[in-house]
Amino acid sequence: MLYIGIDLGTSAVKLLLMDEKGGIRKIVSREYELCFPHPGWSEQRPEDWIAAIEDGVRELIEGEDPAAVAGIGAGGQMHGLVALDAEDHVLRPAILWNDGRTQDETDYLNNVIGKDKLTEYTGNIAFAGFTAPKILWMKKNEPDLFARIAKIMLPKDYVNYMLTGVHCTDYSDASGMLLLDVKNRCWSEEMLGICGITEDVMPKLFESYEVVGTLRPEAAAKLGLPESVKVVAGAGDNAAAAVGTGVVGPGGCNISLGTSGTIFISSDKFGVDSGNALHAFAHADGGWHLMGCMLSAASCNKWWMDEIIRTQEYGKEQEGITDDMLGRNHVYYLPYLMGERAPHNDPAARSCFIGMTMDSTREDMTQAVLEGVTFGIRDSLEAAKALGISIDRSMVCGGGAKSPLWKKIIANVLGIDLLIPETEQGPGYGGAILAAVACGEYASVAEATAALIKVTDTVHPDPEITARYEEKYQAFRKLYPALKEIFPAL
Repeated sequence: MLYIGIDLGTSAVKLLLMDEKGGIRKIVSREYELCFPHPGWSEQRPEDWIAAIEDGVRELIEGEDPAAVAGIGAGGQMHGLVALDAEDHVLRPAILWNDGRTQDETDYLNNVIGKDKLTEYTGNIAFAGFTAPKILWMKKNEPDLFARIAKIMLPKDYVNYMLTGVHCTDYSDASGMLLLDVKNRCWSEEMLGICGITEDVMPKLFESYEVVGTLRPEAAAKLGLPESVKVVAGAGDNAAAAVGTGVVGPGGCNISLGTSGTIFISSDKFGVDSGNALHAFAHADGGWHLMGCMLSAASCNKWWMDEIIRTQEYGKEQEGITDDMLGRNHVYYLPYLMGERAPHNDPAARSCFIGMTMDSTREDMTQAVLEGVTFGIRDSLEAAKALGISIDRSMVCGGGAKSPLWKKIIANVLGIDLLIPETEQGPGYGGAILAAVACGEYASVAEATAALIKVTDTVHPDPEITARYEEKYQAFRKLYPALKEIFPAL
């Protein structure tokens, strides 16, 4: 049998076709527009996601027997607010995960409702990218549209609705709304009341590997697939990527270097760090996970290469950065291009270079960007260590993980082994695996990943380089506190 995985990203959707043995038969991608109607705002038209998926799936299954496709699973960008009216029409463009308009609402939730109450209700505090602050923003600034809301959904859940006609979500994605009681896996009545909505507005909750429905006739016709194809609940992009790299069950770790950057630590127990630096979310395998999320990761390197030094030769720019330079760079970079989430929760934070001298080179600056993102990831790892969690190895995925230099920097800054998976297709591969489990190909997510995920290489830290980076990291972690009060004035 064949399974379709959907990776609903911020700039494009990536579709893959996987067979029952985990082999990828074909990959197709389609881009769509990302809109910034005001500084700090970020929106997309949900209709564009559907058009891209319909067009992409038709190409994906060309030359294949459509009847062999058994299931579809999606991993999607989290936190986005998709508001539907009583006829299930989209009320406004989706407000995305990297939208920064909700600082007032975030401050209200954290400082008036209070972080302790939020943690009690949901296991998390408010971040500007989460869904609940967006709902409050809409209630205040677009009251007429707010009054017409009949259903609130997340991006990949709107896709699943269009495929099946079922208003659904999964626990991992719902965890990032600040509306879910994550520990007890149910909607929080208190948070719904704070946001001025009722439970009937929320989609039905599923585990990520559960079937939510089959293709409705019009969707099947547009995709070129039989109506019998099962659609699985799927997962938030990071949980799906973790499945796609085999990070399930207790003690697993995955580092993702995509547009955003995450460190994802899986667990069979629910836990919250004392400073709320990490997100405490449900996992796609039925357990839980802790996650530190940076808003800008590989996007920092893309910005530096594309916009500043204006080159597409990413690898060539890194060739001159040799092992003897690692841990000795005097230039530092703060990776806060769009503000920051973990661990600072500060939308006003901004990127900057610091430490340049007359002998600073282009290589120093490039190296600083890679190191700055890595230091940010370590900030989240330190929060996990404070909970008594010990991590000595991690999978790594995402576009940034294609860089051998960056992987070497991560291994040495974090002092852990980095494992390279044979198949690195992130959320889409995880979505396809979840679909295979839902269709009975495997008995559980753990069984599926044990059979399908293979490690092809390991990057080991060098004790000498790790020692040098320890000193540099201790200097880095002093920079944000020193600049924190300056950022809002900028």
